[in-house]
Amino acid sequence: MQFLIYILVYPFLWFISKFPFKLLYIISDGFYILLYHIIGYRKKVVTNNLKLVFPQKTEKEIASIRKKFYKHLCDMFLEMAKTMSISEKELNRRFRITNPEEFKRLESLNKSIILIFGHYASWEWSIVLQNYINFKGLAVYKKLANPHFDKLIRDIRSKFNTTLISTKETTSIINQNEAKDVKSIIGFLSDQSPRLSKDVYWGQFMGIDIPCFTGAERIAKKLDLSTAYLKITKVKRGFYEAKIITLAEDSKKYKNYELTDLFLKEVEKQIHEAPEYYFWTHKRWKHKDQSNNFL
Repeated sequence: MQFLIYILVYPFLWFISKFPFKLLYIISDGFYILLYHIIGYRKKVVTNNLKLVFPQKTEKEIASIRKKFYKHLCDMFLEMAKTMSISEKELNRRFRITNPEEFKRLESLNKSIILIFGHYASWEWSIVLQNYINFKGLAVYKKLANPHFDKLIRDIRSKFNTTLISTKETTSIINQNEAKDVKSIIGFLSDQSPRLSKDVYWGQFMGIDIPCFTGAERIAKKLDLSTAYLKITKVKRGFYEAKIITLAEDSKKYKNYELTDLFLKEVEKQIHEAPEYYFWTHKRWKHKDQSNNFL
């Protein structure tokens, strides 16, 4: 069944990827009408999230952000499909690093770098980062249940020489590289909700207590790696810019969870600047009322 789903979906994605961007965005507009107005995909989740983090905003303001978000979501889905066939030259034109000299400066410290992302703007197109760095590029991802789509995702995201590593193999691979003195830049998406446990860290995100992923920070502190945040902004439809913001050159000098808090504050800033580009369909605040049970 998994292979059947794959062979039905793959030709559609490949066909879509061959479309020019102008036609792609016309299709995206059609998807928006279907997803938002007809299907109403996760509209309740999105609305509840927006009302929770923006209690001061009116119904009209919430509705405006919600509509802009769904338009961006449709664009991003088709841009992901476009990645299957996009050229390196075209992607470099559409996803630009504004301060590549900061990468060079961090690399000059001769330490591997933990690069933390949020689910904001277009993290998928950050695969072009390998063109700006000398270190080995690694990206941590959650393995998909369907092995055929998992391979497809790995192929797409590694087409410009970034290596994907699953969450389960992250620590061992980084330790192996460090033991061999292979310097790397390791990308983590770290703003979503982890499984609850007694030792989970509860921080604040958008003014609300939530459990936080701390794996990136723990690895950075244990191995004394540098830590940075990749701030991705949407310039206009189909065009993005990214800025490297250094959080720590000597991560082990920071108190526990301080780097995680610094990262979340950077994501918050972006959400306040342009909330429509955050990934509101995730149930990021689903455990907000359970903190007392784990503290």
